[in-house]
Amino acid sequence: MRIAVVGGKLQGIEAAYLARMAGWEILMIDKNPDAPARGLADSFFRFDVTSDLKELYPLLNDVELIIPALENQKALHSLESLAGQINSALAFDFESHSVTASKKESDRLFRKWGFPSPQYWPQCGFPLIAKPSGLSGSRGIQKIRNETDLAVFEEKEKKANLEERWIIQEFLEGPSYSIEVIGFNGCFLPLQATVIEVDRTYDCKRVRAPADLPQILDRQFADMAEATGKHLNLKGIMDMEVIRHGNQLKILEIDARLPSQTPTAVLKSTGINMMEHLYTVFVEQKTPSIELGPEAKNVVLEHIRVTPDCLDVCGEHIMSAARPLRHERNFFGADEALTDFDPQYPEWVATLIITDASADAVAAKSTHVHENIQSTFGLPLCLESIPA
Repeated sequence: MRIAVVGGKLQGIEAAYLARMAGWEILMIDKNPDAPARGLADSFFRFDVTSDLKELYPLLNDVELIIPALENQKALHSLESLAGQINSALAFDFESHSVTASKKESDRLFRKWGFPSPQYWPQCGFPLIAKPSGLSGSRGIQKIRNETDLAVFEEKEKKANLEERWIIQEFLEGPSYSIEVIGFNGCFLPLQATVIEVDRTYDCKRVRAPADLPQILDRQFADMAEATGKHLNLKGIMDMEVIRHGNQLKILEIDARLPSQTPTAVLKSTGINMMEHLYTVFVEQKTPSIELGPEAKNVVLEHIRVTPDCLDVCGEHIMSAARPLRHERNFFGADEALTDFDPQYPEWVATLIITDASADAVAAKSTHVHENIQSTFGLPLCLESIPA
């Protein structure tokens, strides 16, 4: 089976890796000739999909599925038009995405549906978190510790437009979790929950699976995700992120598009490949059959940057600036890695994928991988970028 992945950064890396694991042939399209995901594809075509698409028609003639791995609205609508003309399936739900692309609209719906979420300023105290309404993930997030920080933030962002462009909410302490839902024809199937660990910019540096949630909270999380898919009438895939504050899960955000990082962790833990289920939904037009077995493997997926000075565990943004990546097995003791490591370059990055039978064993294996890299390159102890 041949698919096209449009976009070669974080979502493109995820899509290409999952497609490789499914045994599919991958055509990668990106305007950047050195896009990180290029090295994971079978073929690459340099092209800006916001321009005239006629040049793409012959390339995509035998492509069954197009995966948009980007969030540029003009590019997405160009792909929608293209897919209609060449009769290929486009794995994207435009209606659901239009809701989830706005954090403000998503938050409004959480309240309408009665789902718990962080309180808005000024109905809460400091510290606060400020999130750009129109950006996904951790991009642009800022922590506001006190009145002075808030005054500086308001002055910088022009107070008149503050409420339109930003969500300002209480900053909650606690672990974060993510879950995906696959939806089709009124059926909404929540998958495995994962743990999200972030760096000091609130960018995900590590994913752990399975999640360490108590059974009752794990069920509540799945129920909230399934209900959200139902409210949106989701077709395809959506992810939900929550924070556990005390003994309550509060929703941070939802995104109706292929996420990065967590699908790989879920695949390695459960054997469920979300890319295969997108094919079932968009090409076969059928409801996927998904069963979560009791014997999930323990998985750590983490991003490292190696320089002549240190090994650092960082947020996934480091992978979006990587040279074209390769898929390696037994990488310094890690089961797998996606990496641009090359002896001729003093700096390199890698996404490490590590599995074992228990949480303790997989954590020890991760430490062993770090130590192998440190000893090989004569580096000091591993640094961890954690929230202040």
